[in-house]
Amino acid sequence: MGAIINGLKYARDGKGASTETKAKYQIPWNTKERAITGGGIFIGSSYINIGQDTIYLQKFHVYDKNNKELFWHQYMTNLLAPYSESNIIYKGYLNNNLLNSEINFVIPIYNNMPSLPCKRPSILDSDFVSDNTKVYANVTTTLNIRSGPGTSYESITQVDRNEKMTRIEKGVQNGDLWDRVVLENGIVGYAFQNYLKEVPEVEIESINLSTEKTTINKNETTKLNIEIKPQDANKERITLTSSNPNIIKVDNEGNIFALKGGKATITAKAPNGVTETITLEVYSKVENMELDIDKISLFENDSYDLKVSIYPDDASNKNISFSSKNSDIAKVTKEGKITGIKEGKTEILVKSEDSGIEKIVEVTVKKKLDESELKFDESLTIEGNIISGFDYKNMTVENIKKYITTNYKIQIENYKGEILQDKNLSGTGSKIKIIKEDTSEILAEYQVLLYGDINGDGKINSIDLLVLQRHILEIEKIDDIFRKAGNINKNGKKPTSVDLLLIQRHILELKEIEQ
Repeated sequence: MGAIINGLKYARDGKGASTETKAKYQIPWNTKERAITGGGIFIGSSYINIGQDTIYLQKFHVYDKNNKELFWHQYMTNLLAPYSESNIIYKGYLNNNLLNSEINFVIPIYNNMPSLPCKRPSILDSDFVSDNTKVYANVTTTLNIRSGPGTSYESITQVDRNEKMTRIEKGVQNGDLWDRVVLENGIVGYAFQNYLKEVPEVEIESINLSTEKTTINKNETTKLNIEIKPQDANKERITLTSSNPNIIKVDNEGNIFALKGGKATITAKAPNGVTETITLEVYSKVENMELDIDKISLFENDSYDLKVSIYPDDASNKNISFSSKNSDIAKVTKEGKITGIKEGKTEILVKSEDSGIEKIVEVTVKKKLDESELKFDESLTIEGNIISGFDYKNMTVENIKKYITTNYKIQIENYKGEILQDKNLSGTGSKIKIIKEDTSEILAEYQVLLYGDINGDGKINSIDLLVLQRHILEIEKIDDIFRKAGNINKNGKKPTSVDLLLIQRHILELKEIEQ
């Protein structure tokens, strides 16, 4: 009686309310007219006019996404009041022929809301087992769908004979068995189990697969549309597989995940063997482009084959173009072969057709010395001004000079620009300069390339291993000739763990690095 007593006290004197409040709500409520009018003013000003205009919002506190309280004080105290009063309102609309009128519903949507309404607290979970079976109303006329598992619960709707629905929970109660079902219009309720019959399995006759587009971008997710005939066959029994899950992955809900550039075929298969396929292409855009060298010196009529690496490796369009800023000084073929024409400096532009990324190679062309003036040992490999093929076991300046025949002065500097003496070691990045002594004119200049010597000290050891490892891990970058020295397998790409392994095998004397 506590709620009634408190209500009577409020009706009598507002339970200590101010004179203004009593006047506003027409307290005391000593007549029906004053109680109805004053109560309406109270509900209107305290709830409806501030947005708490539904039974739901009068019952529960509501917070917005920033955890700010939108509605706080509760009017409803009875847990079942929203349900019972909504039912009364429904009947009121029904009795006044207003159900076909346009009605606006304000329904709060919460994160992680269940897809189905919760059961009444009085309905035990242990009385049901989960199910997912298509059933139909096996009755002569209509079947009542009730709010709970029993005839004591009110009927919330009726379904016609043979009308289909899904049994989501099968009853295992003592006595009469009732199932929980969801109708095709979304209404959830309970039906007497004896009046439900399972829909016979309909065989799938054909499958049609489609997507919005047959080419999807890498890392994109899209949906596979699955159409089956006849329509009332069970689509959920279809299995979906990809011919190459590394390129395209698909789950049984038809979600497609584009993982890598390339093509893959998705196959849909029904239990009776009916299959259908669709082939999709994943487009992987060019994200970066690396050249094996950024600067090159050539002599007239000498050439250098520029190597270009496209990233990622699975890029779909690897087409690139080459152009010379001044083809009178140096020209370049569509394959990237640069040839010196006459003395001077110019630039070669390398451009990705796909992403438009551009890289530049600086080219210096010098007048070529005659063989009578300068000749290198045939054991060496010369690409442009880069020389490799030296004996890695003896990289002293004295020994390197033995590979060169000339009447001019030979001066060798390390990569720091320091002039080296005969007993000093020369390594990657060192410059071999051919100098005319009387004028100090530099007639020719070459760079030493020793594969495996990443730090330019003329030795291949664990220090080089560490430097290359830091480069691969993007801790400390190495450029130009040193990056080329780290590409042990000579494929023109940036060094990888494979190159690390080759250096390691060389250090352990398992297999020498070919120079």
